[in-house]
Amino acid sequence: MTLLLPPRLTASAQAVRTAARQRGLRTVQLPDFTVPPGLRARHLHAGPGFADAVAPALGIALLEAPPDWLTGLPWEYTRREIRAMPIAEAYRLRRPAFVKSPNDKGIPARVYTDGSRLPGPDAVDPRTPVLVGDVAEFTAEYRLHVLDGRVHTGARYAQHGRLAPGPLADGALAFGAGLLAGYGHTLPSAIVVDIGLTGGHWAVVEANAAWASGIYTADPGRALDVVLRAAGPEETVSERDRPYRRPRPPRYAG
Repeated sequence: MTLLLPPRLTASAQAVRTAARQRGLRTVQLPDFTVPPGLRARHLHAGPGFADAVAPALGIALLEAPPDWLTGLPWEYTRREIRAMPIAEAYRLRRPAFVKSPNDKGIPARVYTDGSRLPGPDAVDPRTPVLVGDVAEFTAEYRLHVLDGRVHTGARYAQHGRLAPGPLADGALAFGAGLLAGYGHTLPSAIVVDIGLTGGHWAVVEANAAWASGIYTADPGRALDVVLRAAGPEETVSERDRPYRRPRPPRYAG
């Protein structure tokens, strides 16, 4: 079994690579986004740009959360209003809002003072979907690596908006367990969910594709379990997970 890696590796990706090798997997790091003739790989761990470029050619299915998943959660799990809309509608915002692309980095995730600060129609298709949420300050943020509706491993990644890797808090684990008990069925079987403390309450930050997410101080071997399920051979995807496959980019459609 081969795990494919991108040209540049973060410390997190290096830890995943080490865990894969310890498990007996072959790892291949490509020098660019081109799949060389004859390469066979069943899994990958990389960002969306690399994954979109190589996964279709290798028959790798990429699992991710529905683009509007956050908007379907009740207030008790988000502690803020979040809406999905085309960026053309977001241009009309006249208040500060946190705006991001649902499942990639196309629209930088940050607080915009108003809609005029977003990338304009000369740079982005007006139909591009975005998530627009109330501005929330998180005092601590944690990443949960989820497998089959349970927290498989996790870690703290930020405090007061700054990178601060650390252990998974008991409160984060308990909140994650409750969230998954009620809404795990709305996510693929392998996913990453970020949560945090805001105003003294636990809340969901966002869901991310496990194949494209850093692991921070989480257990690398258990994080690898989630990565392998989240980006694996198309023919092994379960019926349950088929609706959560990432759409192929236009150049591969057909």
